[in-house]
Amino acid sequence: MPLIVPVGWRPPYRCSPLTRVTYLIPTLDRSGAEKQLVLLATGLPRDRFKPEVIVLTRTGPLEEDLRRADVPVTVLGKRSKFDLRTLGALKRRLAENPPDILHTWLFAANAYGRLAARKTQSFKTVVSERCVDSWKSGWQLWLDRRLIRGTNALLANSQSVADFYSGQGVPKSLITVIPNAVVPPVRPAMTREQFLANLKLPPETKLVGVVGRLAKQKRVDDLLWGMQVLRQADPTCRMLVIGDGPERSALQQHARDVEVSEFVTFLGHRDDAASLVHYLDVFWLGSSFEGMSNSLMEAMAAGTPVIATDIPPNRELITHGEQGFLANIGDGVAFAQYSVKLFKEPELRDRIVTAARNRMLAEFSVQRMIERHIALYDSL
Repeated sequence: MPLIVPVGWRPPYRCSPLTRVTYLIPTLDRSGAEKQLVLLATGLPRDRFKPEVIVLTRTGPLEEDLRRADVPVTVLGKRSKFDLRTLGALKRRLAENPPDILHTWLFAANAYGRLAARKTQSFKTVVSERCVDSWKSGWQLWLDRRLIRGTNALLANSQSVADFYSGQGVPKSLITVIPNAVVPPVRPAMTREQFLANLKLPPETKLVGVVGRLAKQKRVDDLLWGMQVLRQADPTCRMLVIGDGPERSALQQHARDVEVSEFVTFLGHRDDAASLVHYLDVFWLGSSFEGMSNSLMEAMAAGTPVIATDIPPNRELITHGEQGFLANIGDGVAFAQYSVKLFKEPELRDRIVTAARNRMLAEFSVQRMIERHIALYDSL
């Protein structure tokens, strides 16, 4: 018997369409913002969201993580700082296949995304700012201000970043703070003794670690001075510098100049950089500015004691003497002094490590980060 449906009848429920989210980012290098994007794009519930990623310039190792999670990736191949061909391609892509939300990350993508979306009312635009961008030149800050009108929400990963952009003219009503998420690094298969042997270091060595891109704002030169002081207080100490960047050769020369090069090993870029923090006796972060340091959070989650500069974003993660120690910018001696204190007071070290790990797991989980983004998307 055929089913007879009365005229005007509607089912008692309807299936909501998936929310299409397009993420735009300059590269898929294994860096902080890129890691956060991948955690978010691969973690969104697929019964509600349909994510895709557009890469402005070039792909990178994180593309594999996205592909494994069935997140489509498109690379536009931007060739210069302002590439009209790439801007046109992005504009056509968004017009032909419009998302519900365009979520951009970092300056180039924030600029290209909003320029491509101008005069388009069919989707909402969210921009992510990941750092206290005091490095930006006047024209970049001017462009940020001009593009505010094309912004539905500005996402900051710390209150410090929110305050910086509020000071640049972004209305506070547009700003939402969603901290980074941290994935506790997996413990390496190699034992600490084997790792030290590979570095040709004796088993009693105490390892101080620096992890991150070797750029000026990281102020690794200050930490090399700190290492000079520390090795005199404890001759068993050695430093590992894990990461690469434009300052690498200058820092290697600086290590020679301050006669500390024989106590410092530059490991360069490592895909397993996060897991190497398990081998460290203390983690150092000497940055003059940050947004919210992924490497710092990973060290805290791994149970490695941390010493970082006393800047606002680091204070959002560390209460001095409770989850780690905070030192003034440029004060390499303080990094050395706090390290000696941690080495000599194992009970203090254990208390700090436990407090840091608990805070990371309780307040900065991936699930909590994703839920905060979903709430923002829903509000738009």
